[in-house]
Amino acid sequence: MGINEVYTAEKCDRDPQFQNPYIDLDEWRDVPARHRCVHGGFEGTMTKFTFYFPEKEKYKGRFFQRMMPVQGDEMTAMQQTGEEDAIKFGAEHGSIFIDTNMGGVVNGGGDETLVYRSSAACARYCRRLASEMYGTGRAYGYVFGGSGGGFKTMGCLESTEGIWDGGVPFVIGSPVAMPNVFTVRAHAMRILRHRFEEIVDAVEPGGSGDPYAVLNDEEKDALREVTLMGFPMKSWCVWKTLGDGALPVLYPAIPAMDPSYFTDFWTKPGYLGTEKDSSAVRDRIHLETVIEKIYHPERELKSIGDTVDEHNAYGVDEAWKNQLGKGGNFPVFELREFPSEDAYTRGLTITFLDGDLAGEKINVIWLGYSLLVAEPDPMGGRNLETMLKQVRSQTKVLVDNSDYIAVQTYHRHQVPGEDFHAWDQFRGEDGTPIYPQRPVQVGPIIARGGAGSVQSGRIHGKAIVLESLMDESAFPWQADWYRHEVAKESGKPEKENFRLYYMENCMHTDCTEGNGGDHQHIVSYSGALYQALLDLSDWVERGIEPRETSGYEMNGGQVLIAESAAERKGLQPLVRLTANGGKRAEVQCGMPVRFEVQVELPEGNEVLENVIWDFENTDEFAPKGTFSETERLSDGTGRAQASCEYCFGKPGTYFPVVKIMSNRTPGDFFTRVQNMDRVRVVVSE
Repeated sequence: MGINEVYTAEKCDRDPQFQNPYIDLDEWRDVPARHRCVHGGFEGTMTKFTFYFPEKEKYKGRFFQRMMPVQGDEMTAMQQTGEEDAIKFGAEHGSIFIDTNMGGVVNGGGDETLVYRSSAACARYCRRLASEMYGTGRAYGYVFGGSGGGFKTMGCLESTEGIWDGGVPFVIGSPVAMPNVFTVRAHAMRILRHRFEEIVDAVEPGGSGDPYAVLNDEEKDALREVTLMGFPMKSWCVWKTLGDGALPVLYPAIPAMDPSYFTDFWTKPGYLGTEKDSSAVRDRIHLETVIEKIYHPERELKSIGDTVDEHNAYGVDEAWKNQLGKGGNFPVFELREFPSEDAYTRGLTITFLDGDLAGEKINVIWLGYSLLVAEPDPMGGRNLETMLKQVRSQTKVLVDNSDYIAVQTYHRHQVPGEDFHAWDQFRGEDGTPIYPQRPVQVGPIIARGGAGSVQSGRIHGKAIVLESLMDESAFPWQADWYRHEVAKESGKPEKENFRLYYMENCMHTDCTEGNGGDHQHIVSYSGALYQALLDLSDWVERGIEPRETSGYEMNGGQVLIAESAAERKGLQPLVRLTANGGKRAEVQCGMPVRFEVQVELPEGNEVLENVIWDFENTDEFAPKGTFSETERLSDGTGRAQASCEYCFGKPGTYFPVVKIMSNRTPGDFFTRVQNMDRVRVVVSE
């Protein structure tokens, strides 16, 4: 079928690729909850599925189907536990849960529509099995997914009709997200790499509030650029573990779409690489040298055993030993000349200039002290382990980061339509781009390749979008863009088919472990996601309208959420913590600090279910103090407060944290919606 042609239930039933389903496993299981597990696929295809059916007496006539960011695994739910346990969530809420491999083709496969067609075929077959098992009619169906799965969820809602009744895309991008959200982030991280501690301190509670005050002009420009593009300022708190996201995987594909860019960047006016005093020129590594020594894991690991000197593990003599075995069987190279200690070494490549691999280029990781190790091919097209065994000592190589620096300002040369206001900073007064523009818009090509379609807002059914205000990888403004596209395309009042909920203190992943394990700044949005799925089903099946879209304003690329529960609406409670009456307290050791927390609950029957504290940043959260009985206000919101005291025994700067959980269904482990707040306490002798 053609791209963006609507794929109806009738077309799905006639699709020649999906006429012969099979089942290779069908059994009842008691863990994590009683359910029937059915695994199978479609003959002649790579498409596979796993269905998790609840017991008949609990079944409520619906299924939830998850779209993962990347195709290839139909058994993800079996690996999940705790608040992310989708099998148990489905069983306890009378819902079938569907996992599929979405066609099973990774890195392309020739048919971009396969993602939603294969997913639709699995949904249709699950409905048939459900009717046979429960003796009921058509099951309601809901699709959901985050990040790349959010792209796919939007693709399913827009490209099909009669398959799903609604969906919950979360932490979503836009057609111009890739690679631009990652290029601008990498650009800022390169320029600001020595300033993040000061930037973070300024925006922490009790800080100066002005992260620009400590920066030079070039650094200010970089921070301003990434902020206007939508990166949330608070998210720099995880800068040590943030990395460059998907950029290392995405950018090698750009030469195929825009082959001259990496040359133009260093040679043509209008590009940062031709500005002689720019950071791009200063940070560029273009070094011809020689491989002096090669360390092979299969040989050296046997000889060194466990003799690595931990005190010198990163020294010139021991660093190669410390690395062996961490990168598979890739060799470690010691170079004759090497970059300076302060060099920017992300995105390094080695090009072999002579020998058996002359002309070959590979990605490498800089270890310091002249040592590099190969890293896996991001496009998966070569067997590097076998190839690198051909490298010999004294081989001439070029060590280079030119392409990686060049791609970091690619977004400047990808200015999209006027609906995308994050790019207004790159437009002149007449609205035209101030930088040279490339002949192709890469973002929509990547979006189509990942979801089978480019987001248009033409949804079939109802949608609830969940977006994180600290989303470092899918900048929050993109959910607002999609909201307006849906309104424009549907021509309906928003209350009929769409909601958008912004989540405070949440990042791109749905658990803190995905962001460096930072429990001090981040809460999970899993509870809100599951509540949104249940709200969507009530909306479709029973006509119960979900809560109104979050109250917020746009300021360039930044989303400014409303300051009260009555104005903010949505799903999440508000939490406001003070120490001795402010966001910053200065005390002496042993002096008690009085902490007061106020919670505002959204309109509805929300209850305050759990409150935990961590005063000394240990990640050991525990209950303390007692909250007042929730006061219900005339606008339907709730309010509660509590106070406690704590004494610090050692001098230092602390950031006490309080986390709360509210719940519309008390006792339901899966629908607890979280939020948190922090203060600063400076303790002196």
